[in-house]
Formats: sequence, structure tokens, C-alpha cells
Amino acid sequence: MLFAIGISFTDWLLVDTPVWRGLAHYRTMRSDAAFHAALRNTLYYSAASVPLAIALSLGLALLLNRRWAGMSVFRTIFFVPSLVSGVAVVLVWGWLFNPRYGAVNGLLGSLGLPQPGWLSDPRWAMPTIILLGVWSVGGIVVVYLAGLQNVPTELYDAARIDGAGRWQMLRAITLPMVSPVTFFLMVMVTIGSLQVFAPVYVLTEGGPRNATLTLPLYIYQNAFRFQKYGYAAALTVVLIVIALALTLLQLALARRWVYYTGWSGR
Repeated sequence: MLFAIGISFTDWLLVDTPVWRGLAHYRTMRSDAAFHAALRNTLYYSAASVPLAIALSLGLALLLNRRWAGMSVFRTIFFVPSLVSGVAVVLVWGWLFNPRYGAVNGLLGSLGLPQPGWLSDPRWAMPTIILLGVWSVGGIVVVYLAGLQNVPTELYDAARIDGAGRWQMLRAITLPMVSPVTFFLMVMVTIGSLQVFAPVYVLTEGGPRNATLTLPLYIYQNAFRFQKYGYAAALTVVLIVIALALTLLQLALARRWVYYTGWSGR
């Protein structure tokens, strides 16, 4: 990080002596339309994918935590996709959502429904990338399962004796008891969402019309396509600052809703 900060104040081609530029790269960002698009898209992706991934993972974990016959098989089915190479998943996703021969549009066409250009239409490209991010939640589900299985069963037994229903137990017992897990996952998933790169690089390369251009991809383009290493370093610093700011914000808000045994932040 310190190296990136230092390079962000210079122009450097790796093989020559760095030339001091001061805050020039940071000033350039104010008028860089591509940077504005990348920043907006990155925050949009994070704001949409994180809540969806957390909510979906918790819902799946609650279902998989039930004591039904064959449940271990279903747990394995949900976890296996997270072991597949990220690039392989992206390629399969690209095939599914191909506007000409993809399975999704094939199904929509058979039902007489419109067939969007999922990755070629600026209106649909980023939502499609978000769906891909939300789909890969197997690892998050496993963490939630571990948290749910650590909730003392005595709490549920006492609640049933008092006449509490499932929704009441979910709200008063389950959610507070797994709130530390939720907080941990929110921080980690948020940081991960700010680093989204493979889906947009493989599927759209930031297009169409910068609709899926993200900060990590823009950093890559400036460093390895345009050889603007100083500007790429400055963009990296901005991304780190955003991640740090969001983490500190989550830490500050955690005291209002995260519950620990023997202590509640609320």
C-alpha cells in the first residue's frame, strides 16, 4: 500500500526513474469521465450485490440447517459451485446469458417473452454481473451454517414453551445470535465486491459504453494497457480509501445491531 501511495505521486514506466508529479493524478480524476463511471459502477455493484448475497445466503442456510433426510447432500450441492474456478463460472455464465444462443434467452423465447441483450445492453449488463456475484454464495452459506449450529437449542426450547412462533424466534433469537457472523460477512463481502474484476474483464471488458467498467478493471487498463502506472497507483489508493471508509462505517454502525453473548451494542 505504501508503495502504491508513493508511486501515485509520480510518472513511472518501471524501467526509468520516477518523475515527481505531486497531486496531478488526483486532479486528473476530477475530469476523468471513465473514472467517474468506474466509481459509480463499483459502488452500484457493491450496494446491490452485498445485501442480496447476505440475505440469500442466510435464507439458504436457514433451510439447510433443518434436520431433514438427505440434507447433507443438499449442503454439498450448494457448496460445490464455490470450489469451481472463478473464470470457469464466468464463462458458463456468459454462455447462459448469450443473447443469441444462451439458455436464458432460449427459455424466454419459448415462453414468448422479450429476450434482452443481457451483456450487450447497458441497461442489463451490470444487473447480469450482479446476479453472477450473488449466485456464487456457497462459501457464505457454509459460514452461516456454522453460526446457526452454534446457537444454543435451549433458547428455542424456552421460546416454544412461551408460545413463540417461527418468525418470533427468527427475529428474537436467530438473527441476534448470528449477528456477529452477519457483521463479519458484510465486511468481507463488501471488500470483495469492491474488487470485482474477473466477470467484467471476461464478459464485457467494461462495456457496453462503460456500463460495467469498475475501478479494479480501470486500474488494470491504466497499468497494463496504457502503461500509466502512476495514475493506476492513484486509482488503487482511492479504492483502498473507499474500502477502508466503508469498513470503518460498518464498525461504527455495528454497535447498534451486533449482539455478543454478555454484551449488546444496541
